[in-house]
Order: sequence, then structure tokens, then C-alpha cells
Amino acid sequence: MSVTQATAPIPTVSFHDVRETLLARREIALIDVREEDPYAQEHPLWAANFPLGRLELDAWERIPRKDTHIVVYGHDASGDLAPRAVQVLRSLGYSDVVALEGGLEGWRAAGGEIFRDVNVPSKAFGEYVEFHRHTPSLSAQEVQQLIDDKADMVIVDARRYDEYNTMSIPTATSVPGAELVLRIRELAPDPATRVVVNCAGRTRSIIGAQSLVNAGIPNKVAALRNGTIGWKLAGQDLDHGATRHYGEVSDDTRVAAQADARRVADLAGVRRIRLEDVASLQDAQRTLYRFDVRTPEEYVAGHLPEFASAPGGQLVQETDHRAPVRGARIVLADDDGVRASMSGSWLAQMGWEVYVVDPPVGGDVSGAWSRAEPALPQVPSVTPEVLEQWLEFDEDIRVVDLAPSVQYVKGHIPGAWFAIRAQLASALKTMGQAQRYVFTCGSGALAQCAAHDAQRLTDAPVYVLEGGNRAWQEAGLPLEQGETHLASARTDRYRRPYEGTDAPPSAMQAYLDWEYGLVEQLGRDGTHGFRVA
Repeated sequence: MSVTQATAPIPTVSFHDVRETLLARREIALIDVREEDPYAQEHPLWAANFPLGRLELDAWERIPRKDTHIVVYGHDASGDLAPRAVQVLRSLGYSDVVALEGGLEGWRAAGGEIFRDVNVPSKAFGEYVEFHRHTPSLSAQEVQQLIDDKADMVIVDARRYDEYNTMSIPTATSVPGAELVLRIRELAPDPATRVVVNCAGRTRSIIGAQSLVNAGIPNKVAALRNGTIGWKLAGQDLDHGATRHYGEVSDDTRVAAQADARRVADLAGVRRIRLEDVASLQDAQRTLYRFDVRTPEEYVAGHLPEFASAPGGQLVQETDHRAPVRGARIVLADDDGVRASMSGSWLAQMGWEVYVVDPPVGGDVSGAWSRAEPALPQVPSVTPEVLEQWLEFDEDIRVVDLAPSVQYVKGHIPGAWFAIRAQLASALKTMGQAQRYVFTCGSGALAQCAAHDAQRLTDAPVYVLEGGNRAWQEAGLPLEQGETHLASARTDRYRRPYEGTDAPPSAMQAYLDWEYGLVEQLGRDGTHGFRVA
């Protein structure tokens, strides 16, 4: 179904209806169909971002039950996106789709709290945990002094490895959050060794440090206050390209970690379920998410059928993305009984109904997760070699790139225009009329959807590049870099103040100030359902 067409008036629900549903813990998917940047600027606490242009590709996996109560909103420069989004969702078979009355402005006018940034429920929960548990922390200056003094200390970075590799605290070792309780005894076997947990900002260092405290690790544990942001604001140097990584754990370490993690999970209210009973949780009234919380490498080597890869630390950090249906059930699996229990303990305290597969089992299905996607529209295609010839001999051709703008800037087909699918009509006007169009993206799926839309907007022939940009690069064909041809503004990606190495200090400080204010915002909002065990 095209995202370029409007629809007739659709049913609406009010702010008060949504709030009542959240407070009653009934299932709801409140979705914001704008691009990520405007979404990050302002949205309700439990709103999940579903950019309109990717709705067909993302909905089936992220909202698996077709009769889920879905509330849609989103208004940008082109107008109200909600009717178009409802049309797409209904074409996919979703039966209970309504619009938020008045959209975001209606929410605001009714007294609804407005949050900013991304992954807000998780970040707000981290602040909630620190506020109630008084998670110990050290400043950047204090940790630097310990490094200078060659103190008996290990620093563990709880982020994804790629984030750690980009920039890290000197001497730190990469130990993503869900791995901490399993592996810390190998990294700090002496109880006298101090353990410092860091991330980019605050959340993962707070949750990581508190995980170790909750598990009863005998070492003195602290979070690095404000993470790499605080380190940079203190004028201290970061490492770049570090590769320190945890090793294997002994049987004794694993047994001790299993006991610690189970105790923590039981206290938090995590439930146990045998693998053969998991299917019984999936009924007509409840959404069920299944996640394997081990590392991506372990998942690819072998996993359970129907369990998606979601490393535990990132799952806790990104609950709004991985489980956008608030009120759903979540089942976690691992092969050691530690990582699922620790991840589950935090999700349960965030208000989710959480189960852990017990006894643990890794599974024997190898390879990457296979996403659930609808059949894609059929559009004529061209190979990279044919497109190269067209570009060489035909000046009146437009290559339209739907890949994320950050990838477009890093490298795209020479002369290609960046465009956002939901803004395709205006983007085509910006490009000017051509004799033919070729659509591309990372792998080709989004380009097929956009090309199908374009067939309704132009009489010129429309094609899709076979295999997308990946195939072009694998063929060894040239690329150009930079913002060379932007038919849409780069609103598809919110520039996070805590990523990369070039964020201005004012943006980093503003981000920290915002995080410190989240507990107060939670109090005003009142729908969070958080607790601490």
C-alpha cells in the first residue's frame, strides 16, 4: 500500500483513553510515524518511533499480533501522517488501529507530559533506579586519579563493542551490560579490586553497576558518573580503537553467577517457564516477544527457533524499540542461566511480565534472525552494471537513495539523490522531472516500496537497483561522499549528543541536565509503572 495517499477520517482516541489504558496495564502500541529526529524532539513517554516510510517493513516484527490496539499520531511539514499510516497498517491486516485525537498537540493540550531524546523509558528507568537505590558513582576526575595512581581497579564498558571501539575510557575492557554478572569474577577475582562501570552517558553505567551490587559481588563497585560525556567535559583524553575484550569463564565462575542471577531475578518477580510451554503464552489477547539475550556471535552460532537476537544490555536500553507493545509478555533465553535472569530482573522492574526459559538452552538454528516482512511490490529492476552504463550515457536519469542519511553521506552512487520515502512527492519535485528513475537503498527492500509509490507520481519508467547499494559496492563501482544531493532534509536520524567524537560540549551538558530531570518528569507523567526490587 502506498504511503503517498491520504484516507477518509478515521476513529480517534483521546489522551485520557491512552492514559487509562497504560495505567490499567492493558496492551497498547502508541506509535509516532514521523522521522526519528522530530520524534526525538518531543513525544509521550511510551510512544515508539515507526517512521511512516518503513512501516510495512517494521510493523510485522515489532507488533506481531494483528489485533493489537494501535494508536497512531504524527504531523510534519507535509501534514498529518496518521491517516496514511492507518491505511498502511490496515492493508497489512491490523484490525484495531486508531488515531490519537489532536495528535501530539492534543496530547500536550490535555496536560500530557512530553519527553525528548530516544529510548526514553529505559533512560528514565535508569535515573529512577539511581534515585531509589543510590547507586554508587565516581566522577571522571576521581577515576582519572585512580588510573594515575595505578590503583587496583578494573574499568568495564557496558556499551556495545562498536561503541567502545569508537571511544573508551583508558584501560577499560568491553563487557556489554548483560555479560557483567557472568564475567566480572574473571576480570576482578580479588575482592579488593575496585570495579568501575561506564557507558556513554548514564543509563547503562547505572544499570550495570547496580546489577553487580544486586548480584552481591564482593568488590567495591561504582558507576562512572556521566560516562564518556563526563570524561570529555572534564577535559580528559579518551582512547580510540581499543580492543580489550572479556575472555571465557570457568565452570566455578559460571555456577556462582547462576546462583547470583537467579536470586536477583526471583526477587524482581521474573517467572520461569520450560521451553515446551512457551507456546502456551501466546493467545489472542496478549502479544508475546521472544528474545535471545546472548551476544550476537553466540546467537548466529545457534539459537532457538522464533527467538530474535537482542543482547540483554541493549534490550534493557532499547525497550521502546524492541518491545513497543506496552503490556506485552516477554520471554528471554540464554544457555547459562545468567544473562536472561539479569536482563529479566530489570525488565520486570520496568513493569513487564517476564519469563525466562528454564533450564537454559542455546538452540541449534544457526544464522542471523529472519525478519517477518510482507511480500514486497514488484517493480522492474536493473543490475549495477546496467545502471553504470545508463549513468555514463544518459544525463536525464535520477538515482533515488532511500538508505539512512548517515550511510548516504558516507558513500553513495555518484549523482544519487537522498530522499525520505514518506516525503517522496516533494522529493521528486526537488529533483526535477527525469526520463527514468532508479531507486536504491541498503539491500533493496525499502527501495522497492518507494519505487512502487513513485509509479503513481510519475509517468516516467521506474526501476529498482538489484541488491541495492550493497550490490553496487560489491561490484567495485565508484562512490561519492557527502551531502551532494539532498531531496529531503536529513530528519531520518536524531544526532545523539553522546555518540561519535565531535558533539559540542553544550549539547553534551544539555543532555546530562535532561537526564537528571527525568525522575521529576516521571512523577508528573505517572504512567511509568516502574519499581525497584
